[in-house]
Amino acid sequence: MRTAGIFLCLSVFTLALSIGAFAKDKNEGSFDLHETARVGSVQLQPGHYKAEWTSTNGTVNVAIIQKGKTIATTTAELKELATPSAYTSVTVRATADHGKRVEEIQFNNRRDALMLARQAS
Repeated sequence: MRTAGIFLCLSVFTLALSIGAFAKDKNEGSFDLHETARVGSVQLQPGHYKAEWTSTNGTVNVAIIQKGKTIATTTAELKELATPSAYTSVTVRATADHGKRVEEIQFNNRRDALMLARQAS
């Protein structure tokens, strides 16, 4: 009887682990912005943010969220990295109007990065 109980416990444990292995990665990641920069048409201040994205017919729609509220939206391309990123990083580029914009976001331990679309100023 005890052997059957141990077998049942091990079976449940193994099933729980395998479900996690088949779960799809969430299309979201957190990042810190260390300087003022534009995403879409919105100027973001330095702070902690979360990016969530969905892909529909080849278009990647990105929402930038802070404190549970969507504060910016834009489109992007998903860039496949050769190896998972060792850390989260944000690439910021200067714009023609002497501002800055977020160009790329890489997330820790992920092989995909967001290449954000340029917006007209």
